[in-house]
Amino acid sequence: MLYHLLYPFRDCISFFNIFRYITFRAAMAALTAFLLSLIFAPLLIRKLKEMKVGERINKADSLRLDDLHQHKQSTPTMGGILILGAVVFSTLLWSDISQQCVWIVLFSTIWLGVTGFADDYLKQVKKKALGLSPRLKFASQVLLGIILGLILIYSGHDVGLEIPFLKGVNFNLDGLYIIFVILVIAGSSNAVNLTDGLDGLAIGIVVMVAAAFSVLCYVSGNFNLSGYLLIPYIKGAGELAIFCSSIVGAGLGFLWFNCYPASIFMGDIGSLALGGAIGTVALLIKKEILLVIVGGIFVLEALSVILQVGSYKLTKRRIFKIAPLHHHFQFLNWPENKVIVRFWIIASLLALFTLLTLKIR
Repeated sequence: MLYHLLYPFRDCISFFNIFRYITFRAAMAALTAFLLSLIFAPLLIRKLKEMKVGERINKADSLRLDDLHQHKQSTPTMGGILILGAVVFSTLLWSDISQQCVWIVLFSTIWLGVTGFADDYLKQVKKKALGLSPRLKFASQVLLGIILGLILIYSGHDVGLEIPFLKGVNFNLDGLYIIFVILVIAGSSNAVNLTDGLDGLAIGIVVMVAAAFSVLCYVSGNFNLSGYLLIPYIKGAGELAIFCSSIVGAGLGFLWFNCYPASIFMGDIGSLALGGAIGTVALLIKKEILLVIVGGIFVLEALSVILQVGSYKLTKRRIFKIAPLHHHFQFLNWPENKVIVRFWIIASLLALFTLLTLKIR
C-alpha cells in the first residue's frame, strides 16, 4: 500500500525512491509485524483469560502425556489471531498489492485461518472436545486446493514440478496438478498443526522456514539472480518475500510470549493457516520439493503419526512410544525445552541447506 502511495513521489522527494527496493520493504514488514505482535499480545492474553479461552488437558488421551503437560492447563490459546492479523496488515502495508500472487497467498492464509478459528471456537468457546470434525477440516483444505489449482492453471502458472539439484529438469503434471496442489496445501497445514504441541516449537520452526522462503522468493522474482542461479524466474514473486518476512516478524513477536513456559498458544487458527501459507508460497515460486527439505521437521512429525497409526492397525504394535515425534522424545525423558531447542537446531540447519541448493545445479 505504501509502495503505491509514496513511491510515485520519488521525483519530488528522493527519499521515497527507497520504496522500490524489496529488501527495504521486507525488512520493514518484518519489523512492523514484530512490533504489532509484541504490543498487542499482552492485551490478547488478558482478553482470552477473561473469556476463559484456555488449553484443556484431556485425560482420555494419554495419562503420562497429560501429567507432563498439566502445567499448561488453562493457558490462553487462539493466539494465532494475533499472528495472522500482524501478517496480513504488514503485507498489505508494505507489499505491491497490484501483484496477483500477494492476493493469492493472503486468500489461502485467511481461508485456513477461518477454518482453524472454527475449530478453536468449537473447542474453546462451545466446549466441544473434538472441535471441527477432521472430515470438515480436510474438506476445507481440499476445496482450497481445488480453487488454488484452478487459479494457478488459468492464470498461466507453470504446472511443472521443478527438481532441485538438476538443471532444467521439470516434470509436467498436466491433469494431476490440482491433486498435487491439494496434497501440498493439506500436507503443509496439517504437518504444522501436528508439530504445534510444545511451547514455541512450531512457531520457531515456521520462522526459520519463512526466513528461508523469503530468500527463495526474492531470488525467484529477480530476473538477473534467477538467471544466474538457473532457477525459474517468476514475475512478482519478489513481493512474496515481504509476506514471508511478515511471518518472520509476527512469529518472533509471538514467540516472545509462546516460548517455554508459554503464556499463550496459537491454536489451530495459527498452525493451519501458517502451514497452508508456506505451502501456497512454495506452489507460487515452484519450490514444492524444497518445502519438504526446509520443512523437514514438519515432514518427520507428520510421518511419525502416519507410521504409528499404520503400524498399529496392521500389526497392533507401535513404532514410537507416542506420536507425534516430539512427544516420543518427551517419553524418553528429554525435558520439554531440550526437545524444542534441538528441533530448532535441526530446522535451522535444514533451512541453511535449502539455501545452499540454489548453487547446486
